[in-house]
Amino acid sequence: MFSIREVFFMKRVPFFVLMTGILLLLAAAGLTYLSSKPQGTAMARRPLQEVTAYTSLPTEAAAALSEAYEKEYNIRVNFVALSAGQVLSRLEEQSKGGKDPAALVLADRETLDRAAAVGYLVPYQSEKSDQVADGFRHPNGYWTGVWYDPVVFAVNQDYLRTHLDLPNSWKMLAEQKDIRIGTTDFMAADAASNLLYSMIAEYGEPHAFDIWRKIQPQIMQYSRYLHTPVRQAGMGEVDLSVAVLSETLRYIHDDYPIRVLYPTDGSAAVVYGTGIAFRAGEHDVQTAEDFADWLLTDEAQLALARQHIYLLTTNPVTLSYQMFAGKNINLFKSKPYFSSEEKKAMLDRWIKEVRFYEE
Repeated sequence: MFSIREVFFMKRVPFFVLMTGILLLLAAAGLTYLSSKPQGTAMARRPLQEVTAYTSLPTEAAAALSEAYEKEYNIRVNFVALSAGQVLSRLEEQSKGGKDPAALVLADRETLDRAAAVGYLVPYQSEKSDQVADGFRHPNGYWTGVWYDPVVFAVNQDYLRTHLDLPNSWKMLAEQKDIRIGTTDFMAADAASNLLYSMIAEYGEPHAFDIWRKIQPQIMQYSRYLHTPVRQAGMGEVDLSVAVLSETLRYIHDDYPIRVLYPTDGSAAVVYGTGIAFRAGEHDVQTAEDFADWLLTDEAQLALARQHIYLLTTNPVTLSYQMFAGKNINLFKSKPYFSSEEKKAMLDRWIKEVRFYEE
């Protein structure tokens, strides 16, 4: 009997097949629930409610979640798309009594940590959030991680067939000579630069830069977009790409010949979570808490999957988590929290000492 992991990667069952299975199970559960309700107790649909949320999530993901939640619960979540810096600025204004306050923040972990540290969030814990692993939530309940998107190795299947000694760690990748590598330019995308910052936080600057100096000669191209390296691996233009898992699963869904390897010595990830904003109205807080709990369900995961957005859930109780083959991904323990000046200095050093270095 094959394990789910073996079925997914050895047999290459497309990711959407797994999500379709979850959808069918949820549909069956829903029908069972409806059939168990007493006859003649049809619930009247409530008037439309609205709640405002600040988010650094990609626009298409926020739209998919808002649409699904409104359709099911007749509650509209008005997402305001902002950068991490803008989220903090808006929360600062709100803490001073600014107009049109938001009740919910759906943002990356660093933004949530910074907001919690200065009092822009209030603690909230529930039965669902309590199921999330400690590494994905604030120790005092100021935010709870909902999804994460790790950096992985997307390997072309032809390369896989002809090479037995596959690089499944950063150390092995740095030592691999007979390989063509693709990756996104650290200057082009936050998820790409987060990998550099994360490796520096985990290994220290000297070791992290040493790894990339060794990888550099094998890099065929630095791309501007996160999806490009995955496409290159799928088309055989490179043998292996350093890529985010969400884009890799999108191409696997489209039947590109790619296998995913998870670095055994750890990897970076962008973690998205929810926090309840300080000075939100009492009614809005309850609505925001309900929505935050819903984001930890299979229904929210399916809303994203229908739009081909494959972020990994942090909730181990969901079918989405239990059916996904890579759920035991090893993530770096150190947090890559640096000032803007420090990040700029790291990128400048990478450009001079790695990308454009000439002996």
